Amino acid sequence: MSGRPREFKDTSVIDAAMDVFWKNGFEASSAQELCEQTGLGRGSLYNAFGSKHELFEIALKRYQEIGIKEQVEILGGPGLIKDRLRSLMEWAIQEDFKETDRRGCLTINSAIELGGKDPTVAALVDQHIFNLEQALCHVMALGQRSGEIKSTRPVLELARFFLSSYYGLRVLGKVVQDRNILLDVVEGTLAAL
Repeated sequence: MSGRPREFKDTSVIDAAMDVFWKNGFEASSAQELCEQTGLGRGSLYNAFGSKHELFEIALKRYQEIGIKEQVEILGGPGLIKDRLRSLMEWAIQEDFKETDRRGCLTINSAIELGGKDPTVAALVDQHIFNLEQALCHVMALGQRSGEIKSTRPVLELARFFLSSYYGLRVLGKVVQDRNILLDVVEGTLAAL
């Protein structure tokens, strides 16, 4: 018999755990708080997920699946390319300002907390960034073909430039109080394209 935990499909439990990790970070999330928020006893929690780290991985994957779906839908929506890019950045600002505790982006928080010392988390973050990068490359190519994106730089370079602004915006969104600072990042990024 394998030591791996059984597959767990109750998304409400995973969402509750995700909320704890998002609020506290991985290290500061106690087993007690995870049990309280998920409604599972400690034995059930570890039987279902194996360890706090495995539960964290599942919660981070769920967060990323939800996020990338929303981000790709925004980028693939109707309208001008720069309007789609603006909508993505404005979505991020809205996400970061909607919670009073200003939790920021769980993927970025996880990368900062664990990315340099946890290869599994680093790989999850890398995959998420790659997925968004691919969607951005497609949008940048469309924008260059239509003439809306004036830069003739390679689309991968443009996508990575946008990503650096986008993720910088997510970090700033966690700490700045003036939304106008973030809106200036949006306008500056789009103007550079």
